[in-house]
Amino acid sequence: MVASCGLKRSEFKGKKENMGMFSKFRETVIYKEGTELEKQIDALNKVIDEYPDNAELNKKLKLCEIGLKGEKEIEFELKNANIGMYVLHDINLEYEDLKAQIDYVVITPAKIYFIECKNLVGTITINSNGDFIREWTYNGHKIREGIYSPLRQAERHIEVYKKIWKSRNSGGLLNSLAYRSLDQWDIPLVVMANEKNILNSRYAPKEVRNRVVRSDQLVDYLKKDIAANKDFLSSQKDMQKIADNILKYYNKEVVRDYETEYWEYAEKTAVTAVLKKTDESAEQVNRDDSALREKMIRFRKERSTQMNIPAYYIFTNSELDQLIAEKPETLEELRAARILSAVKVNCHGKEIISALTEK
Repeated sequence: MVASCGLKRSEFKGKKENMGMFSKFRETVIYKEGTELEKQIDALNKVIDEYPDNAELNKKLKLCEIGLKGEKEIEFELKNANIGMYVLHDINLEYEDLKAQIDYVVITPAKIYFIECKNLVGTITINSNGDFIREWTYNGHKIREGIYSPLRQAERHIEVYKKIWKSRNSGGLLNSLAYRSLDQWDIPLVVMANEKNILNSRYAPKEVRNRVVRSDQLVDYLKKDIAANKDFLSSQKDMQKIADNILKYYNKEVVRDYETEYWEYAEKTAVTAVLKKTDESAEQVNRDDSALREKMIRFRKERSTQMNIPAYYIFTNSELDQLIAEKPETLEELRAARILSAVKVNCHGKEIISALTEK
């Protein structure tokens, strides 16, 4: 296998030694764990506890949970493959203004696979043009729609990867030849991770059909490639070196504060919803209280940012409702109202009273 991270053919062992090493190494090494979906789910659950009726956040949570289930399904298959491989989960590539988030990079003795995981319900049909069409039933109605090609997505990931490779290995005949061989060894692969879906690729172009598999067919797919390339297989040492190079030179660690992002979105939409309420019923918030709520949410956001703490450490939405209803004007009244814990009153009480009473 040509190591697309800069390894040359001369750095690999010959057939006899490689086959021996391959036969001994059968483990699946999860060399990089994926945690982004777990982080998003954790953050969404915290925010939804305060904003249970936010439709967009609930939809986002469901999609994240479906995505995580699909990725876990693929990981289970890989862990039980018994063929020897290195697995990198959640790889982020950046080159100039191009970005790519790869679900799995799987390094086997034969190939490097850039896997796009799809956990979709229903029937997935790939037509003769290579278009992906999804059909499913919702509330008794049959829905049919085209979806963006996940294979094209995986191919785009490799395109970004190749640009990074070229920027690191420019010049020289050997590098030029190695670059041309990347397509032979770096494989885009779509894995459908839902045992209940139906994949219909009968009329798909061969080059598309051969790059889309169900999760329960994944291991057999990898084994076939190994068997087809048995004259030249990488050793465990070589596979680990490729994995190390990807993590060192290609992967871009992305740090996102999902909790703050979702809090800000929830607060913004909550304020908008409240401001739209006028006098539809006696129970609705009046205009003055709407303005006060908006001001208090701004105060909470500014203070949480200033102190680098979650917004609900200051007060939750239900506590805000009580604060607006009671409108305490002194710390003594705030304590007597028993709306906030003693810790919150001690840390933020003075500022809360100031925000509530400031004209």
